[in-house]
Amino acid sequence: MNLKKPKFWDNETPSILAYLLLPISFLLRSLILLKRKPKITKLKIKTICIGNIYLGGTGKTSLSIKINEILNRNKIRSCFIKKYYSDQQDEQKLLESRGKLFISSKRISAINLAVEEEYQVAILDDGLQDNSINYDLKFVCFNSINWIGNGLTIPAGPLRQNINNLKNYDHVFLNGNLENLENIKNFIYKINPSITLHIGKYIPLNINEFNKDYKYLVFSGIGNHKTFVSMLKDYGINIAKDLEFPDHYKYTNNDIYKILNLSNDLNCKILTTEKDYLRLGKEKSKNINFIKSDLEIQDEDKLIHTILKKNENI
Repeated sequence: MNLKKPKFWDNETPSILAYLLLPISFLLRSLILLKRKPKITKLKIKTICIGNIYLGGTGKTSLSIKINEILNRNKIRSCFIKKYYSDQQDEQKLLESRGKLFISSKRISAINLAVEEEYQVAILDDGLQDNSINYDLKFVCFNSINWIGNGLTIPAGPLRQNINNLKNYDHVFLNGNLENLENIKNFIYKINPSITLHIGKYIPLNINEFNKDYKYLVFSGIGNHKTFVSMLKDYGINIAKDLEFPDHYKYTNNDIYKILNLSNDLNCKILTTEKDYLRLGKEKSKNINFIKSDLEIQDEDKLIHTILKKNENI
């Protein structure tokens, strides 16, 4: 599904439209509670779920990759698990480029494949709302720019669950460029004073490949476009114009034609994300460059301790 969020979702104060949609939000939340499945209690592999409450880009894939790197450094055989969605092949390709990925229409089926190949830890990119699995460790991810938007649940707002459900979780991960951190921390601790906060900042790995004297047309079809643009500006990239497409957007030849023409009109070079670049394919990616980024953990020792403590019996 190519999702471009309604603008009113991210207003700090809910709009009239948001309030009008509240009855539908309450109905959907009630239906979800009724459909909850019993959890599978015994799995022959440790499971780490990287999920979200805010619908859209919260850095789940970046954190999944970072946790996989940490486990591999500690000689623990870990893999990625992802539920198959036909419109998320960009994320699948990105995970496959960083490690072993198991995909299935049901997450438990993919986990069982990992068990057969004797992996020790399964890292699930998404799946926080999948109640058929009793995860050993769960991280709720947020983007520090979008945070919780207007604070309401779908369709009145961008939240999959009421934000007060944070009282039921042990770990929150804040991704972004360190925006608005103190306000977010205070908000979270009021809900759950004992929760552990982890903070990550996006770092462009190949920024020196791009001349900062040039102007750039930047585009992306990811859930956190504003964070991508903010990161580039922080590192001195001169952005003449940025274009935002829906999350997991499938670019047409006409889209690329328009982007190339606009870059010529503005006398700009073109930059996009690695995920978008993988989605373009060879023909569409000519004259388009991408930024490869990494997630830098602000207190990596704390994250490492959290992960390894949960896996000390492997």
